[in-house]
Amino acid sequence: MTGSSTAERRSFSQRLDALPFTRKHGKVLGGSGIGWALDAMDVGLISFIIAALAQQWGIDKGQSGLIASIGFAGMAIGATLGGLLADRFGRRQVFAVTLLIYGVATGASALVGGIGVLLVLRFFVGLGLGAELPVASTYVSEFAPARIRGRIIVILEAFWAVGWTASALIGYFVVPASDNGWRWAFALGAIPAIYALVVRWGLPESPRWLAGRGRTEQAEAIVASFENAAGSRGARTTSPEPAPEFASTAAPIATSTGGRLAALWSREFRGRTLSIWVVWFCVNFAYYGAFIWIPSILVDAGFSLVRSFGFTLIITLAQLPGYAVAAWLIEVWGRRLTLSVFLVGSAVSAIVFGTVHAEAAIIASGMALSFFNLGAWGALYAVTPEIYPTSLRATGAGWAAGVGRIASIVAPLLVPVLLVAGGSGLTFSVFAVFFIVAAGAAWGLVDRKGTALDDR
Repeated sequence: MTGSSTAERRSFSQRLDALPFTRKHGKVLGGSGIGWALDAMDVGLISFIIAALAQQWGIDKGQSGLIASIGFAGMAIGATLGGLLADRFGRRQVFAVTLLIYGVATGASALVGGIGVLLVLRFFVGLGLGAELPVASTYVSEFAPARIRGRIIVILEAFWAVGWTASALIGYFVVPASDNGWRWAFALGAIPAIYALVVRWGLPESPRWLAGRGRTEQAEAIVASFENAAGSRGARTTSPEPAPEFASTAAPIATSTGGRLAALWSREFRGRTLSIWVVWFCVNFAYYGAFIWIPSILVDAGFSLVRSFGFTLIITLAQLPGYAVAAWLIEVWGRRLTLSVFLVGSAVSAIVFGTVHAEAAIIASGMALSFFNLGAWGALYAVTPEIYPTSLRATGAGWAAGVGRIASIVAPLLVPVLLVAGGSGLTFSVFAVFFIVAAGAAWGLVDRKGTALDDR
């Protein structure tokens, strides 16, 4: 790469970091966030639908776990492929395609008549969903000004709470309303197929990615449009200096698929790759093991279907303040401390939730688990794309998410075994152990609070 092109790329980066938050940033955040919320709605709906199908179709816990896990198998593959494709073909293109795939598959699930076809469609739902989330966080982080980048990504992740709340509302009002309520719930999940077209034509490509591919004229036009939007709102801020370890490096780290995968385990990145994979694995195991099964666990505890769904809805509402607190702390404490504190809080909440029986205690501990767990998710999505350079950022984020999805495959299958062996107390104690391991692994990550992204 020539010195001139390197200077252009650094100029784009510094100009983006110097901007205030503008309406264009809001469009990128909102456009990506709506897709994120629709993803959460789909993942959340399956927990309510499983509980309903257990009564209507008479499926056992093993079959219920399989329905949940097959979607996560698709997510694991989708996350690893999505990141690689986003580094090769662009963030926006892959984002739109993934929404289309899982939106169509979810809508088609409303028409199934047996568990076999449902399993196939759930795999394709997971394929699209798994690819979309790491690509979206990478995409938004590459537009966000450095001084508020972490906060913006936590806000993006907060759209998950909006989608999960929507799924809880649908689960409470639609799923139990009739024998076909679960079909209507799936039909609502087809909305992302339409939204994919909005994403494809309404959002810009990442100028950092364009500059890295030598498409500097397109990158210039996009950056200039953001600067023009900022000009109408006031003066720009001071751009942060690049971090010293890559400030003078000219060439991208990798330019091919094989090179990107190898770079994840190079001397520079192997420590952070191992740490982020452990965090993703543990958080996925505990989160999906708990929240996919909470409605069914409450039903087994003697609560009616509608009542257990109502409890789940209340518990879900605690996600939003969890994100809000994490969004504030992440630019005050930094990424690692915020992430680890919220993971420890998740561990304590999980132990309490698994051992209480009174309604008030169930709701309070469930809300605490929701608060801390989703705050941790916000911090995790903020730190993940920051630890890798632009040339392999989506690949690194995608593979971390893919490894995490392996845990989300195992957890729903293991929960029935844990429940039989030791009830909810043992089950949620196991989740607590995973949260603690993740909290320790978080300290192996680099913390780029307030510093520029690595644009190699």
